[in-house]
Amino acid sequence: MKSLLLLVLISICWADHHSDNYTVDHDRVIHIQAENGPRLLVEAEQAKVFSHRGGNVTLPCKFYRDPTALGSGTHKIRIKWTKLTSDYLKEVDVFVSMGYHKKTYGGYQGRVFLKGGSDNDASLVITDLTLEDYGRYKCEVIEGLEDDTAVVALDLQGVVFPYFPRLGRYNLNFHEAQQACLDQDAAIASFDQLYDAWRGGLDWCNAGWLSDGSVQYPITKPREPCGGQNTVPGVRNYGFWDKDKSRYDVFCFTSNFNGRFYYLIHPTKLTYDEAVQACLNDGAQIAKVGQIFAAWKLLGYDRCDAGWLADGSVRYPISRPRRRCSPTEAAVRFMGFPDKKHKLYGVYCFRAYN
Repeated sequence: MKSLLLLVLISICWADHHSDNYTVDHDRVIHIQAENGPRLLVEAEQAKVFSHRGGNVTLPCKFYRDPTALGSGTHKIRIKWTKLTSDYLKEVDVFVSMGYHKKTYGGYQGRVFLKGGSDNDASLVITDLTLEDYGRYKCEVIEGLEDDTAVVALDLQGVVFPYFPRLGRYNLNFHEAQQACLDQDAAIASFDQLYDAWRGGLDWCNAGWLSDGSVQYPITKPREPCGGQNTVPGVRNYGFWDKDKSRYDVFCFTSNFNGRFYYLIHPTKLTYDEAVQACLNDGAQIAKVGQIFAAWKLLGYDRCDAGWLADGSVRYPISRPRRRCSPTEAAVRFMGFPDKKHKLYGVYCFRAYN
């Protein structure tokens, strides 16, 4: 009994001693392993970090060991970074380090490494960020039988936009929705991205797939065809549907691009095929829907000329509302999917920088 009481007192004293050194505030996440034996603490100094496509970012993670604990420092430290899937059902390996041995996985090869700012620094640097890098990452530190984790969210600057193909509304299953976003230089949006877009004013009355397999839509101005006039604004949730058989639109997300988006000055209006060739003749390609939204939202691009895009749609971006050019709101105006043989429109091009 005396031995047990002494052990409890020692544990309390150790915890009190460390509570002076480690505090939890609004942007710090600390996990404490409270099992018997060596103590290991893992800390993420920021719960969320921000960047953009093409940028570099450091996911913060540090670990602390109790130097007085029996066996502390006798085992090699293993650091493992994984990415959590949007439904949290599995983890995707990103990077593992143990001593001089290091391994990078999948699309992260050649783009990630440990910051190594100090002996207890497990922070991960990701370079040349892609749209797919968005999400939550887990830093796990293992020493012998002890391990602890911290989670850091990587957010990207960008824009969410609703999308449906030439076939019309509600024609995409989940897998086709994912591909549709990729084809337009975008990725299927997460709920958090859609929620942030709704808070920014996005209002769309057609339900679309999100990355977690749910179907939702954002309403800022409640009205009868969109859930009812007397309902509160919010992101309406249809729930989870069969990814193969159910068909909806999709919400896509895109971010900064490395190139030039522009309206091609041409002496005549163009058919779709002529528009494609005109961009090629100018050393560019016909622009994609994600690129016109990124130019409008992130660069303030404004042009009151309807132009062809790669998917066969015709749109134009207005960031300064005015008469005859989206008089009531800043938006990417959509004119549908005209007959590709109609010689009625100009074209938006995109030239990538090497």
